[in-house]
Amino acid sequence: MNIFEFTANFGSEDVCRQHFKEERDKIGIVCKRCGHTEHYWIKSKWSYECKSCRSRTSLRSGTIMQSSNLPFLVWYKAMFLLSATKKGFSSKEIQRQLGFKRYEPIWAMIHKLRKAMGNRDDRYTLEGMIEMDEGYFTIEASEIEHNTQKSGRGSKTKANVMIMAESTILEDIETGKVERQSRYFKAKVLDDHKAQGTDDTLKAAIDDEQVIVFTDKSTSYINIADYVEIHITEKSSEQTTKETLKWVHIVISNAKRNFTGNYHKIKRKYLQLYLNEFVYKLNRRYFGEKIFDRLVIAGITGL
Repeated sequence: MNIFEFTANFGSEDVCRQHFKEERDKIGIVCKRCGHTEHYWIKSKWSYECKSCRSRTSLRSGTIMQSSNLPFLVWYKAMFLLSATKKGFSSKEIQRQLGFKRYEPIWAMIHKLRKAMGNRDDRYTLEGMIEMDEGYFTIEASEIEHNTQKSGRGSKTKANVMIMAESTILEDIETGKVERQSRYFKAKVLDDHKAQGTDDTLKAAIDDEQVIVFTDKSTSYINIADYVEIHITEKSSEQTTKETLKWVHIVISNAKRNFTGNYHKIKRKYLQLYLNEFVYKLNRRYFGEKIFDRLVIAGITGL
């Protein structure tokens, strides 16, 4: 969807609000008080009323717009900007594009959308063959690190991120050439370099133990063979990076380039949110114009 189509389809507050209601109706409403799923629509209040207990649920309640005073039109414009490009926008740039004087509400809105993206992707698991490796992302040093390193404001440090790629080996019937293709990805910030954190991250990313995992020979991966079908390790080398762990390193490289080009600085506690946006759009790289519609759904269900 280009900007002209967006303006034609979502040019007013009423249109955006009505569209949000239609999408929420498709998903369904569950009463928070009694769990009933049938409701009346009270248009004068823009709320649902449970047919069983008469409890009311506002249109925003239970979605990322809950407790937000920003108009639906502003939310829709923000979702359009986030979905319009692979590279993304900083909150500061979106504030400028929306013409808002205050930065704080726009910053909060964008981070809520990024959280919804991550929650939506957490519903899906990886299967088959999985490449897995860690990347070190530059972030702003915390106050403790500033004091420890005796460095000035704006100093940098590194955060450890686990990247996983669901890959498939394909062989050309005529040439016999073998290539790896990748479908879905996950990226999670790790608290440390211990095996426990790695194990928990991988277990949460897979549906069952019937997977084949490719890694290097890091000591963080010593337990993986205990809970997957096959764990294949190779010593880190240029060949491993280009072949066995090809896709995870492509993602690490692209994500770092994306962050450096778009964001002035990223704090550790927000790094996962930026990764959520990057991976969400990467996993939907073939969706085209539908990614905006998917983001609206994520806003309804991904609180």
